[in-house]
Amino acid sequence: MPDTPRSTYRVQVRPGFDLDATAELAGYLSALGVTHLYTAPLLTATPGSPHGYDVVDHRAVNPELGGEAGRQRLVRALRAAGLGLVVDIVPNHAGVARPAANPPWWDVLRAGRDSAYAGWFDIDWDRGRLLLPVLADAPDALDDLKLVDGELRYHEHRFPIADGTGDGTPRQVHDRQHYELVNWRRGDVELTYRRFFAVSDLAGLRVEDPGVFDATHAEILRWVDAGDVDGIRVDHPDGLRDPAGYLARLRAAAPQRWLVVEKILEYGEELPDWPVDGTTGYDALAAVCGLFVDPDAEPDFTALDGRVTGRHTSWADLTHATKLEAATRLLAAELTRLAALVPELPAEQVRAALAELAACFPVYRGYPPEGARHLATARSEAGRRRPDLAGVLDRVTARLREPGHELAVRFPQLTGAVMAKGVEDTAYYRWSRFVALNEVGGSPAHFGVPPAELHRFATARQVRWPASMTTLSTHDTKRGEDVRARLAVLSELPGRWAERVTDWMSRAPLADPALAHLLWQTAVGAWPVERDRLHGYAEKAAREASVSTSWADPDPAFEHELHALVDRMYDDPELRAQITAFAAEITPAGWSNALGQKLVQLAMPGVPDTYQGTELWENSLVDPDNRRPVDFAVRRDVLARLDAGWQPAVAADGAAKLLVVSRTLRLRRDHPELFGGYRPVPAHGPAGAHAVAFDRGGAVAVATRLPLRLARDGGWRDTTLSLSVHRMTDVFTGRVYSGAELLLDDLLSSYPVALLAPTDSVEAAA
Repeated sequence: MPDTPRSTYRVQVRPGFDLDATAELAGYLSALGVTHLYTAPLLTATPGSPHGYDVVDHRAVNPELGGEAGRQRLVRALRAAGLGLVVDIVPNHAGVARPAANPPWWDVLRAGRDSAYAGWFDIDWDRGRLLLPVLADAPDALDDLKLVDGELRYHEHRFPIADGTGDGTPRQVHDRQHYELVNWRRGDVELTYRRFFAVSDLAGLRVEDPGVFDATHAEILRWVDAGDVDGIRVDHPDGLRDPAGYLARLRAAAPQRWLVVEKILEYGEELPDWPVDGTTGYDALAAVCGLFVDPDAEPDFTALDGRVTGRHTSWADLTHATKLEAATRLLAAELTRLAALVPELPAEQVRAALAELAACFPVYRGYPPEGARHLATARSEAGRRRPDLAGVLDRVTARLREPGHELAVRFPQLTGAVMAKGVEDTAYYRWSRFVALNEVGGSPAHFGVPPAELHRFATARQVRWPASMTTLSTHDTKRGEDVRARLAVLSELPGRWAERVTDWMSRAPLADPALAHLLWQTAVGAWPVERDRLHGYAEKAAREASVSTSWADPDPAFEHELHALVDRMYDDPELRAQITAFAAEITPAGWSNALGQKLVQLAMPGVPDTYQGTELWENSLVDPDNRRPVDFAVRRDVLARLDAGWQPAVAADGAAKLLVVSRTLRLRRDHPELFGGYRPVPAHGPAGAHAVAFDRGGAVAVATRLPLRLARDGGWRDTTLSLSVHRMTDVFTGRVYSGAELLLDDLLSSYPVALLAPTDSVEAAA
């Protein structure tokens, strides 16, 4: 069995925060209670890459991070602090934005099908020259080509020249190459290589080929064999041709390492029976965050959404439309490649049928044994929506049911991309009914998670996936955990929010009311937020929604109106004062939610991850905002004050959150025997519905939900919690409690959360 981490801490190692800077965190992370550092990808990426997911050379550590010497220094620092290391790997794709930085890709461009690396990339060689969508949208763009130092140059782009083809004008030389430079707009429609989603700068790798697997994993596995790596996080397995086969090979190569996969599960979906320890935690995020949303508010927010937007659209209909757009526009090239695999039918009809099936597919990707059921669901819904395609749908679906058919192998790669682009990157920005639920792995149609549902989820997790990761924030989440926690408060005052936002939208209108509603929620969730950050978020959200503007075709007039709205939030004294006052009104309840969800996430079954900086309050929005520098000096100082005996109030400094994080992580690290089970602990009394409590096998976590309603109803009053151990210590306050019944009004008098441990264990640790 792998040696499972007891907790992880994610650091976005990048050129501005390299391996040596990360190594300097070792002492702090150990003091925090973390057992393993969890890094962004470390292999050589596109020069200047802020994230590392665009690997260009699998043979070495990124020199911009400190290279191999920096990696070794990091490992020594971690081991000296008693910490392990979890690394992030990217098997699905490689960065090709700068061909000269990627030796295999450069050689493929130079030699074409004769390259020793031609089999590395998922290229459709039967469609002629390899298309590279880099040219400007102008008919004379190729006039800017130049011959420099034996290469073709197009502005900052460099391309190789095949042997014996370098004579003549730049145009003539270009026409002899194995690749063709084309208008960037042709990429989504005509590209001849598989991409990561719709990103032409990331080319799909064929890791199903043992030779490609070995070459792209040799360096990572060398670290494993040396004992330098304790765990591996696998990015985007849904993009692979054969995820199960890949993971079996990886498990065989690293049998004693903790292995988790970035598999996004839809509501109610189970992780396939893969040889892994679990997911990267988005399923836990959805369950935990939903716990602090009041399900009773759903009708009010549905009605508000209809009034604000002037229409009533179901989540199912919206996502069908956005997924169909993704399939037929952003992923049209992939659709064309799949349609060619059914040559006996008219291509356009096959394209339409495949797009409809992908739009109706209920999960990211189907896997045995559930895949057949998901395909049947998609076929039924596609037939309902497009009865005119019934015959073609039947014949295409028959091919998809043949396990060995190339269409059946490739179609699942399309459905995952369609879901990601259509839902995560589009629908989440159009559906603004209640944006706290618009999160990766979430289900906006399911308004809140009752405690009983959370307990069922956690109980099943303890049985089946006890070593799966849990998280509340990642580099991919749409907003930070504390923003989400504050927005959850709106579910407790739907009428008040409707009054406020309706007034604001009438005074500062935007031509796209759904986007405006998203923006107002974002503002109050993150307020006070720096003006430039909200401008950046607003523009990205609008372009992702692709309703009034888009990445491909920005609308200057609308974007001017959008930015004017953001500026008015800051420059209109009355409006700014109202936003500030409303944010201040909901902030204390938001803090309560933030502490509650953090405790539940850290204490529930699984391996809890803390995303960099989130041990204090933080109001991050979507990337790149969530990759801003973290002030670790402040966090070290706060932790030192806590360890010196400071008992902070729940206040703007966030020290209470650092208290919860550090004490929970330390208890998990030092007393794993207290976290070996899961049992709901009921609260009895008039406010019992506001307490969420569970016993992990000795440690009992208690959190408050729906704090505004709790206060309105008179507080905890004589609500009690029943305990099986009669002498327990709250590790947050140090108070000792005796007896089988605890009054919640007493237990939660300092903080809205408590973590109880047998007093004998706490005293022994002290």
